[in-house]
Amino acid sequence: MMSLEWLRAPVAVLDMQMRENALQHQQLLTKPPGSLGQLEMLAVRLAAMQARAKPVIQKPWIAIFAADHGVAAENISAFPQEVTGQMVANFASGGAAISVLARNLGAVLEVVNLGVVNDLGEIRGVKRAWIAPCTENFCQKPAMTPAQLAAALAAGRDSVQRAKAAGADIFIGGEMGIGNTTAATALACALLEVPAEQLTGAGTGLSPEGIAHKAGVIRRALALHAGQADALGWLRCVGGFEIAALSGAYIAAAQAALPVLVDGFISSAAALVAVHTQPKVRDWLLFSHRSEEQGHGQLLQAMAAEPLLDLGLRLGEGSGAAAALPLLRLACALHGQMATFAQSGVSQA
Repeated sequence: MMSLEWLRAPVAVLDMQMRENALQHQQLLTKPPGSLGQLEMLAVRLAAMQARAKPVIQKPWIAIFAADHGVAAENISAFPQEVTGQMVANFASGGAAISVLARNLGAVLEVVNLGVVNDLGEIRGVKRAWIAPCTENFCQKPAMTPAQLAAALAAGRDSVQRAKAAGADIFIGGEMGIGNTTAATALACALLEVPAEQLTGAGTGLSPEGIAHKAGVIRRALALHAGQADALGWLRCVGGFEIAALSGAYIAAAQAALPVLVDGFISSAAALVAVHTQPKVRDWLLFSHRSEEQGHGQLLQAMAAEPLLDLGLRLGEGSGAAAALPLLRLACALHGQMATFAQSGVSQA
């Protein structure tokens, strides 16, 4: 079985001197101090992350992890399970929302197939990191074996390593998997210690009756797997391959000093696992948006996260993070290209 020891390797340390320099630089620019709000603090945080006075976002890397879920057998999604594999092909052919966003952002889009029930085999433009056709139904047994969990976490790490080798300056993780809002909700309930009804949402469009049924499924799973020792134990029991890959990617990115822009509800559940496993991972996470999914606000609150956007999004795929990426680029441009009071001859307050 693959070792999980790499998860415990130290996380990179932010350059606090560069952060201080960036803060001081913001005071010199031709604007009232603080008038650009979060755009100022984004630039300051990125300066500390990138250890450079004028941060830039030029080479974004978007990785979409796809996998199916055994819990789909409990009828918890409005869409049939074969949609996961069909969407993998759609990502590769450029027809999905994230494909359009990545093209328009000039981002690398990597699609990683971890296991889908209707396997389409080798597809051009899809990285095959096959684990199994799907996880187990976690209402009956743990979703993953220890070996499967290790493989899924490593798939996220491997994507980050490819991103670093390609010179990426920010990492966005996305996911695709019918049933994964159920898995993410179960994981969030376990880690936040709140009842299923409090976090269970509509996912792909469930009716109120469907949401109530989904909450019941999650309650059964939480009772079955009660007593897990840590976040990784809960991830193995009620998570998914793609959620584990995201958690592994976030830890690996923090170890590699690669800033992360977190997407919505499912990605945030994966981020919470990463932060529980390595608390200093939080230093490397920026949060893109507040999802329409019911439980997302509590996940954000647990990580003291201030999202950049609130557009009622709930698609997944990394789409919310991709939509927020231009704000990071603008924050960097304002920080690096605005004139100072001294340069412009404008009088200071």
